[in-house]
Amino acid sequence: MADLLALSARDAAAAIAAGRLAAEELVAACLDRIAVREGTIGAWHYLDREAALAAARACDAGPPRGPLHGIPIAVKDLIDTADMPTGYGSPIYERHRPAADAACVALARAGGAIVLGKTVTTEFACFTPGKTANPHNPAHTPGGSSSGSAAAVADRMAPLAFGTQTAGSTIRPASYCGIVAFKPSFGLLPRAGVKMLADRLDTVGTMARNVADAAFFAGVLSDRRALREIAVPATPPRFGLYKTPMWEAAEPSTERALDHARTALEHAGAWIAEIAVPPEQRGLTQAHDRIMGYELVRSLAHERVQRSAELSPRLAQMLDAGMTVGADEYDRAVAETEAARARLDAFFGPCAALVVPAAPGEAPRGLGYTGDPVFNRMWTLLGVPCVTLPAVWGDSGLPTGIQLVGRLGDDARLMAAALFAEQALAAAA
Repeated sequence: MADLLALSARDAAAAIAAGRLAAEELVAACLDRIAVREGTIGAWHYLDREAALAAARACDAGPPRGPLHGIPIAVKDLIDTADMPTGYGSPIYERHRPAADAACVALARAGGAIVLGKTVTTEFACFTPGKTANPHNPAHTPGGSSSGSAAAVADRMAPLAFGTQTAGSTIRPASYCGIVAFKPSFGLLPRAGVKMLADRLDTVGTMARNVADAAFFAGVLSDRRALREIAVPATPPRFGLYKTPMWEAAEPSTERALDHARTALEHAGAWIAEIAVPPEQRGLTQAHDRIMGYELVRSLAHERVQRSAELSPRLAQMLDAGMTVGADEYDRAVAETEAARARLDAFFGPCAALVVPAAPGEAPRGLGYTGDPVFNRMWTLLGVPCVTLPAVWGDSGLPTGIQLVGRLGDDARLMAAALFAEQALAAAA
């Protein structure tokens, strides 16, 4: 069989189910890759080689248990696992062992997936980074907070991974690492057992090396057949090119990425038009900041009150800033968000998806800063589905992605449009 690490998750699952591939072979290939590359990349917080191989042998010994049977996955260390430590990126929880799997992990295992281990997260999924480096250029950040998950998938250590997003923690690292990430509509994937940061914002997402796999993973977990079986639309979808109210933050590589995407989509036959910024969206980044700050203070109340000496200076500053957001200010930000959300249908008009920046540019140099989520905050706040896919590559070897945004609850339509865009970008390469 061809290079096992190059197989898509769907192809690998089909080969395992048909008896053409053993789960143990695939898991061993991933573990061998990790053994070679982990010293450079630092994607993993916890790994148990023997437990993963034993789980793979158990898969091979029985009939397929589900659509993910035998597929190795990586789990962000913000997400609880009963059989592995879960540290949330903080020394406070260095030896923490949850009593149960998070719901998303339990669903993945029920579908037959094999958890390889826990990937590095920034501290409580905020901005203080862990040890992970960008696999395309280790002198640069992989982004955050889903740092290890993005790096592991990009470096072919695992075909699928979980991320989470409160600001830009799934989309931004995927853009920096040159992979596909899907942040579904708010609430599509269950959050039980995921360390809470902001109840109105926290979203579980999926990471993969192609659009179909990211949709497939989310579709299995949510029991959405339309996501599991996405296909290119019969007619080219309509796209809106939307530079957003934050366009001044775009660097040359992001400008090139959007220009390249527009050309590729038009050559593939898609209709694309520029969308003007509506007044109700101009303050949403600031509204996100107020809501996240207010809710973060309350979600991390125990750590803030009882263990403050063990928090990083950066997180302590965030909590101090959040303490200045009063309930009235928070309520106004929520009302502003709801007003903007009510106008989204008219804003999208005939478009199946909007093409927007995924990040300011390429991954910043150094490992002390995970990048700015300025192009993600608004969409996370509105709860709409988003997907990023690589668009251009710079001379440094680093990618820059584009982000596609869909209507709230219309995840399958967004991912079908993303599949079209992925093929258009491949044809234009």
